[in-house]
Amino acid sequence: MVTARGEEADRVAGLEAWVDDYVTKPFSPRELKARIKAVLRRRAPEAAQETLVVGPLRLDPATHRVTANDTPVQLGPTEFRLLKFLMARPERVHSRAHLLDQVWGDHVYIEERTVDVHIRRLRLALGPSDCARMIDTVRGGGYRLAAPR
Repeated sequence: MVTARGEEADRVAGLEAWVDDYVTKPFSPRELKARIKAVLRRRAPEAAQETLVVGPLRLDPATHRVTANDTPVQLGPTEFRLLKFLMARPERVHSRAHLLDQVWGDHVYIEERTVDVHIRRLRLALGPSDCARMIDTVRGGGYRLAAPR
């Protein structure tokens, strides 16, 4: 929310109305840009185009490169999107249906077991660097990217 109303009561009312951030005039364009980036990082980490790092895994969305233990990992486009989604939300369990919606899109009608095929391919690609074990299968839940143990 960008407004000229800068009193504490106005800021509190705005934040309680589910506003992500509250900026009062006058403001600098650099500050506004920084606040927008911060909201993007919180709301959709993968959309922020910042390098994602989880343990030994590093994914750079701008260059479309993945490294595991400083070794390049070759991934197909679907496995890249799947890993990007999981790395943006480490330790969270995602059902197959949720992964289909978020990685493939809700307009695609494919079997949920397709996720299993791509998880297997992702594990095979991460295997040589010993990072495949970071992808957990949660029985009755789905999949999770866990930090190395």
